[in-house]
Amino acid sequence: MSQGGALSGLRVCDFCGQLAGAGATKWLAAFGAEVIRIEDPVAEGRWDILRGNAPYVDERRGVDFGGGFNNHNAGKSGITLNLRTPRGREILAEIVRRSDLVTENFAAGVLERWGFGYEELKKIKPDIIYVSHTGFGHVGPYRTYKTWGPIVQAVSGLTFTCGLPDQPPAGWGYSFMDHTGGYYMVMAILLAVLHHRRTGEGQWVDLASTEVALSLSGPALLDWTVNGRPGRREGQPHSNHSHCPPMAPHNIYPARGEDEWVAIACRDDADWRRFAPLLEGASDGRLATLADRLENQDALDAEIAAWTLARDKFEVQRLLRAAGVPCSAVQRPGERVDHDPDTQGLWPTVTHSAMGEVRVDGIPARFSATPWRIERGGPCLGEHNEEVYGRLLGLSPAQVAELRAEGVI
Repeated sequence: MSQGGALSGLRVCDFCGQLAGAGATKWLAAFGAEVIRIEDPVAEGRWDILRGNAPYVDERRGVDFGGGFNNHNAGKSGITLNLRTPRGREILAEIVRRSDLVTENFAAGVLERWGFGYEELKKIKPDIIYVSHTGFGHVGPYRTYKTWGPIVQAVSGLTFTCGLPDQPPAGWGYSFMDHTGGYYMVMAILLAVLHHRRTGEGQWVDLASTEVALSLSGPALLDWTVNGRPGRREGQPHSNHSHCPPMAPHNIYPARGEDEWVAIACRDDADWRRFAPLLEGASDGRLATLADRLENQDALDAEIAAWTLARDKFEVQRLLRAAGVPCSAVQRPGERVDHDPDTQGLWPTVTHSAMGEVRVDGIPARFSATPWRIERGGPCLGEHNEEVYGRLLGLSPAQVAELRAEGVI
């Protein structure tokens, strides 16, 4: 637990897993909140499928060696609690009574079935803040459905709008909505905390990931509502081209080497006039206006691709930036993490009890007065049982051992 952070003194009873929830509470821990990650001892922590899954740092395997789990849970405390037992439920009630927040991203209704829905939580602690993050929320015809990031992206329409003309929807290369859902969840949490600090009032925040995703489709929805234009039509979508506003050239182009790429965007005619002299034969005035370049965009892309393919991506970046044209080499993870001076410090090294020193994602924001700190890796299964149960509930090591022997923790 960090000391002296912006959220110091905030205690979170955390059931979050995967990334959509765990990514949210990671932010809280990084800014000083005490996040107590509760897991099931019987299922060996498998509420979270990432716990023992790849990637791994070496040949070791098991519930304590999942790289993704460690990354999303760095800085949190981890305890085990068997909620199938009466004593386990009693202990959870005591933890809730001493917490400010209960957070979870199970399917709708899981905490209710355990006897810890919002109405019951309020009986335990009237001002509790309960934040649930599900695929479809707790109301509506789809509330019983289970889902995760890639399906959320499809259901919300994001997948439909992504791809190339005359090709099936391409979707996204990773769980975009797990990441983005986590960001929205932490925003919702902090707004509820702010409200509590102003009024002393708790509340239930019911966050549906599909609604979060749908909110990202505003321009496409507006275009259909106002203009009757579908997202997929002749020439659409082209995810590398810019349509709002229209720009040309605007694409990802091949550079010298295997699977090397560079992004180039000309925002207006002035950008094009700065770029054109670098291209052989492209500065003769035939592409001087945006309308000309849009009409001949495929041919223009081919011409630029031939020019970039003969050059190193960082050389292209240097030439175009020197000319005042927006351009960036498409960087591989190692280039971005280890060699880009702009991101130094964004991937801190933490100490994990089983894995040793490993690097994790930091927080992509710099705070001058209340900087984030991530120094400890994610918890091994039940790693902080004695510490948390002792400090929070006053249990002795012998009592904790007895609970373990009885299958309560």
